[in-house]
Amino acid sequence: MKPFRRKPKLLIIVLFQNLIDEPPYYARNPAPPLPGLLLAGMTPDIVEVEVLHEMVRPIDYGTDADFIALSFMDYCAPHAFEVAARFRSRGRLVVAGGKYPSTFPDQVQRHFDSICVGEAQAIWPRMVEDMVNGRLKPRYVADPDAALDDIPPPRYDLAEKVFSTPVVTEATRGCPHACTYCELNIAPVRYRMRPIEDVMRDLRNTENLPLRKRKFAMLLDNNLGGDMEYAKRLLREIAGLKLWGLGIQCSIECLRDGEFVDLLQKARCRMAFLGMESLSERSLVSVRKRQNRVEEYRELFARLHSVGILTFTGVMFALDEDDAAYYRSLPARLDEVNPAVILSSIAIPIHGTPLYRHILAEGRIIDHDLSHYEGDHLVFRHPKLSRQEILAAYRDVNRRFYSWGVIFRRWYRILRIQRRGDSLLDAVARVAVMSGIYFKLSLFQRQHALERVLTAGNTAPVKHARAAVAS
Repeated sequence: MKPFRRKPKLLIIVLFQNLIDEPPYYARNPAPPLPGLLLAGMTPDIVEVEVLHEMVRPIDYGTDADFIALSFMDYCAPHAFEVAARFRSRGRLVVAGGKYPSTFPDQVQRHFDSICVGEAQAIWPRMVEDMVNGRLKPRYVADPDAALDDIPPPRYDLAEKVFSTPVVTEATRGCPHACTYCELNIAPVRYRMRPIEDVMRDLRNTENLPLRKRKFAMLLDNNLGGDMEYAKRLLREIAGLKLWGLGIQCSIECLRDGEFVDLLQKARCRMAFLGMESLSERSLVSVRKRQNRVEEYRELFARLHSVGILTFTGVMFALDEDDAAYYRSLPARLDEVNPAVILSSIAIPIHGTPLYRHILAEGRIIDHDLSHYEGDHLVFRHPKLSRQEILAAYRDVNRRFYSWGVIFRRWYRILRIQRRGDSLLDAVARVAVMSGIYFKLSLFQRQHALERVLTAGNTAPVKHARAAVAS
């Protein structure tokens, strides 16, 4: 520790692998991931804190920080081990946490001075105190059923200025569904809700931000509607904030509840990320996504669009029940159900999930490079389709969905069905905000699919599709 500094410094790095652009391509993402800012909010005042999001700026290995904390997802693990080794070779103490270290602690442990296993709120302050006082233990394990009360608000002031929507928080953890590809089902825990007053405190903790950044927020729950009564009570409170725009994530079946949709409108929700994943009932059943009903998509998406809420939907390729006929029909069927924006990815058998165990047991894993498990590489043999057929479908769907004519046609469709009822000023503001989000998301996904994927040798997608959603 340098003698002229009053306290030691902790650098929290949220990793993102293989940045290759200048400025970074993912700097266009409007909102930061939650873990770094949340961890900073939990950090006791015995250290100076800096948060670095690798998706928008490179790591400075010459930093004056005494301690390094890395947060990373599974596909970033190889990169995380390299980053840790470089810092440790410079004499820095390096700790780690996140979903992958928590799920596979024995594989991760040797690369770090200490790891946080599980949710950080109950153990992170003690880890920091032990770091500063020279008594750090190799592993800190949280109670898997730890309470979500009194979690400090995220440090929005530490988000890089490039993020236009730094106000990100969560109201719930977990999901009641059993989708086989989801990492939440590696070791399922019960669905839990934070006290509503704590969530509202987070959303109001914006005094150090400019007005335009205080008026937009994202709830980065895995499924906000896992408990509908709770979600409705929270949305009634959020409506009182008079935000300009709110983003949420929830399961599609939540949209069957008309009151929930009305409350989203009153809370000024302008974008909902929905796990559509497939327009094949057989493929949905094969991954236990039984909460989705394909015949409802068009009506439910239109319900959101009519009140000024964009549908941003996941679309998975290479599910086991997909076939050539399905892929031939997919562009027209997407046009029919009319999601505003799609996030395409190739099915990921995330290590430890039921889907991974199934494919592994059948001997179909062909690529064990963990850095390829990000949604842009085909890492297993499909039972019905060749790699070329899957990648051709991926390209064809994105080429047609993100053609300029189709982008503008969807926008016009959405505007045409807007529900009347609010004042002229509110209606103009709603359309303006919704349109801004629509074009920003569409252009972001268009560039990824058509300029990066299709120009990368036209053989395989390049990195980063699914990671574009901050979670």
